Amino acid sequence: MRAMPLVPGTLVAETPRLCLRAMADDRAEDAALMLALLNEPSFIRNIADRGVRTLEQASAYLRQGAMRSYAEHGLGMYVIERKDTAELIGNCGLVRREGLDGPDIGYALLPAHVGHGLAEEAARAVMADARDRLQLRRLLAIVNPDNAASIRLLQKLGFVFERMVTLPHVEQEVGLYHANLVTETSL
Repeated sequence: MRAMPLVPGTLVAETPRLCLRAMADDRAEDAALMLALLNEPSFIRNIADRGVRTLEQASAYLRQGAMRSYAEHGLGMYVIERKDTAELIGNCGLVRREGLDGPDIGYALLPAHVGHGLAEEAARAVMADARDRLQLRRLLAIVNPDNAASIRLLQKLGFVFERMVTLPHVEQEVGLYHANLVTETSL
């Protein structure tokens, strides 16, 4: 079943502390967030250097990535906004990646917001949306094997290691994890 396209700016999920919404290339704050995230040393070390150095490049990155995915798959990476401050603190969402047989979850937070349980809260909301709105039964995750914090979070979320994989357009071998969103008792 193919999901309906997702309109940029749409609220996707809400938690006690966070709102997750589809990104929009015409929102300067979304491009500024992506520019900051993509140039964080931890992002470059654990994910990749996307070569995005200007706001214009960040807007183009949103159009070619998240917004294209919303139109084609009804899913993508979402802005994480704190409810108490309205500050954009990171992104979390789903990616359809070449070489994988289903969507994988991803997340990245600006350093000031790491260590407060916000990535877990956002990821759980994305997983619930994947199960409820998108009707997915299973999610994948890929992770740099040196990224111990991300591996711990995946395990806390119920993901299980499958194997090491080499994917197209990914510079190094990564760990492939999976989580079942629907259990036998919930059918």
